[in-house]
Amino acid sequence: MTRYLMFQGTSSHVGKSILTTALCRIFFREGRRVAPFKAQNMALNSFVTADGLEMGRAQVAQAEAANLAPRVEMNPVLLKPTGNATSQVIINGRAVGVMSAAAYHQGYSLKAFDAVKAALQKLSAEFDTIIIEGAGSPAEVNLKSNDIVNMRVAKYLNAPVILVADIDRGGCLASIVGTLELLDDDERELVKGLVINKFRGDVNLFLPAVDFLERKTGKPVLGVVPFIDKLGIDDEDSVSLDDKISSGGEVSIAVIRLGKLSNFTDFDSLAGEADVNLFYATNPDELDAADVIILPGSKNTSEDLLALRANRFAEKILRRASDGAAVVGICGGFQMLGEKIFDPLKTESNHTELDGLKLLPIETTFTAEKFTRQVTLTEVDFNFLNSRIISKDLDGYEIHAGESNLRGEKIIAAGNVFGTYVHGIFDNDDFRRQFLNTVRLKKNLEPLTSTRNVRAEKQKNYERLARIVRDNLNMNLLREIME
Repeated sequence: MTRYLMFQGTSSHVGKSILTTALCRIFFREGRRVAPFKAQNMALNSFVTADGLEMGRAQVAQAEAANLAPRVEMNPVLLKPTGNATSQVIINGRAVGVMSAAAYHQGYSLKAFDAVKAALQKLSAEFDTIIIEGAGSPAEVNLKSNDIVNMRVAKYLNAPVILVADIDRGGCLASIVGTLELLDDDERELVKGLVINKFRGDVNLFLPAVDFLERKTGKPVLGVVPFIDKLGIDDEDSVSLDDKISSGGEVSIAVIRLGKLSNFTDFDSLAGEADVNLFYATNPDELDAADVIILPGSKNTSEDLLALRANRFAEKILRRASDGAAVVGICGGFQMLGEKIFDPLKTESNHTELDGLKLLPIETTFTAEKFTRQVTLTEVDFNFLNSRIISKDLDGYEIHAGESNLRGEKIIAAGNVFGTYVHGIFDNDDFRRQFLNTVRLKKNLEPLTSTRNVRAEKQKNYERLARIVRDNLNMNLLREIME
């Protein structure tokens, strides 16, 4: 018999994803066959499975914590915002179209729930424990009737729900009491406990509030989890970007914060290097002091390219490139660095043709087909910043809706500029260090020898997270609730 546990939150970004990740690692260490699940994600941070299917990044981290290969059943519905209250809808890893928020919530979401039920049935047949993550708040009364990610899932499985609140934001007690008040009676009955997350300070001073909550709500507080600095675990959405900056390093890297920035986790491994100062630029003048300027992935390359011109970023990028600064483009950012972008089907905007920044000799044409695949580059060999980068067996993945005239090449370089479609390329330790060393050499700094192993560090971070959460939750009561 499969056991279920569901984390729902008083709002977004309260820590549901992280607690789900922690429980996946805790139960994996206990010998359970445990899998994560989230019915529906809304995020631009996605991943491609081994069979070429697209899913939310948070469930990838949770799968890794459970020692599993990510699979699309863990996140059967993915919504990728495209702008103007519209999203690309991805069901079972494949895009089915772009829909307005009204069209999706008022007509399509309940049809998408069929995919949710099928995924749950498949996972339940294979795993003895499933840890489920909700989204946002279950008490959004304007969305509740068509919501397929919170209480509808809990009711379908009769799954016990743990309600999570973020005390670091303030208003924690009111948000718990208010959320429970807005739930229907049968929904409130499914809430079996409360968790206070991101606590700073002396927990003993908070104990009177714990007593109050238990008296007021009739629900046990299962734990007060401390604020965990430098988690080192992939995030679901860009709310956390301000937490990802690094400082003090000799190499300054500016990632341009595009309006439709996607797959920001591409740069986490760079930010984790001791010699790197990485930040997300929102003002073109911030690029003046950057050694490296990165144009990241974008869910809407055309609109973000137009915005770069309108807000002077394009002008500044070209000026810094002419001064010799390193410029890097990943996926949509790579397309922007080319000569031309053609969109004959108007898949991204009403512009059928746009000039790129003309820093790389490529042209891109958008097609109806979306390319999603994992890739391994057996060898890359190119000149960059008057140095040569040679690296082998680079793992990554591609998610893009355009084809470029690459002549079979995966990296296109020209002097101090290079671009690629490969997400995750900087997660490859040898390539990342070679890239940084070319910048160091240009600055007359000694190259460093890489001692980091990003994948091993992730595993240590899962263990650290699991230990902290296990030490601060009443695990015996949690197991009783699951039983």
